[in-house]
Amino acid sequence: MSAAHQALRTAEVTGRRIEVIALEQTADTSYSACGIPYLVGGQVDSADQLIARSADEHRRLGVDLRMGTTVTGIDRDRHVVTATTQFGDPQQIDFDQLVLCTGAQAMVPDWARDAHGELIGGVHPAKTLADARYWLDLIIGSGRRGLVVGGGYIGLEMAEALAERGFDTTLATRTRVMSKLDPEISDRIEAGLTAAGVTVCTDTTIASARVEDGRIRSVTTLAGQEIPADVVVLALGVSPSTGLGAAAGLPIGAHGGYQPDDHQRITESIWAAGDCCESIDRMTGDWLYAPLGTHANKQGRVCGFNLGGDDSKRFAGVLATAITRFASGPTYLEIARTGINSQVAARFGYDAITLITESNTASGYMAEAAPITVLLTADRTTRRILGAQIIGGAQSGKRIDTVAAALWGRMSVDDLAEMDLSYAPPFATVWEAVQLAARRVAERI
Repeated sequence: MSAAHQALRTAEVTGRRIEVIALEQTADTSYSACGIPYLVGGQVDSADQLIARSADEHRRLGVDLRMGTTVTGIDRDRHVVTATTQFGDPQQIDFDQLVLCTGAQAMVPDWARDAHGELIGGVHPAKTLADARYWLDLIIGSGRRGLVVGGGYIGLEMAEALAERGFDTTLATRTRVMSKLDPEISDRIEAGLTAAGVTVCTDTTIASARVEDGRIRSVTTLAGQEIPADVVVLALGVSPSTGLGAAAGLPIGAHGGYQPDDHQRITESIWAAGDCCESIDRMTGDWLYAPLGTHANKQGRVCGFNLGGDDSKRFAGVLATAITRFASGPTYLEIARTGINSQVAARFGYDAITLITESNTASGYMAEAAPITVLLTADRTTRRILGAQIIGGAQSGKRIDTVAAALWGRMSVDDLAEMDLSYAPPFATVWEAVQLAARRVAERI
């Protein structure tokens, strides 16, 4: 919808007349999927609050939005898509330009399905608004034993949601909690989860499920451990929904996504944006898969500008900057990252140095002061900042944006250490946490 509306706005400015048709398979549009864990956890009152713009609002703004419509094929030569409505009626729709914004699909392991290929009762992902409604119905009268499978962002957030709903919560992950972070940060997250009463099972792979009367009762790991569960959240990640384009002969990248150019164009008449796409990593120059709402909206906007007649807009790549939190019981942790770590840096030829700095979010004598840990990685040769990870109390996480801005501008640790950042005792220490980390790395180099 970012692409659709931006195309209409740009066409009006450039003097073009265009018609925009949007086909949506489900009954929902323009909602915050990132808010789903907080809806399930009870911090958002209703699913309606997550909807940014209704279907009728889109139509009033000029988009011919057709809900409950499933596209089944693309004829690239004839410039036609075939589709079926929710009532099974076949359609053929002509296009001059086609934009694929099919998003991503939750990964579902074989053990989570019954003999008919359906999800076992009580086992479900947390990807869509329909999933959110399922969870809201399920958490009432579903027992009190919850298992989250997957230790990434959604896994962490759904573990918080279940714990806040009073579930005896277990989190199982194949490697470490938040495994894309360095082990020192993962260990701190695991300690916080444990302090909140969550049982953490690392290096754990689920092999099978025990079902009674169509409902989950427990799972068994490859090591033979049985974990009782009344509900199981599947938080194993997502994969790009590119089957439609692949069937039409469009190229697919190593991560399973489309690889559009910086205009979001795949071919002369086909474009793509959002979670069905891979993106260029600004630190390595390589393709990566980083499905985030920030990237999706920016890519859609760039696509819309170009479709509407303004070809000056480009999507400039990503740093995979991300943030989350875990807040339950005595634990409040904000977790954030940007750029690359030392292992990735080594693979791409950097001479990396990584240093952990402990500090506070405010002057120690202020009630607001909370601990903050900054892990900063830089290149010894060029002194360029390569990445950072942050974990700490309230007001820790968004400090990652300072480092992300420095990365975007290809700044050195010296530049970051000398930046003019704000200071007052309730907000920061006189040497702000990320600047202190940069200064210490600069001194080590």
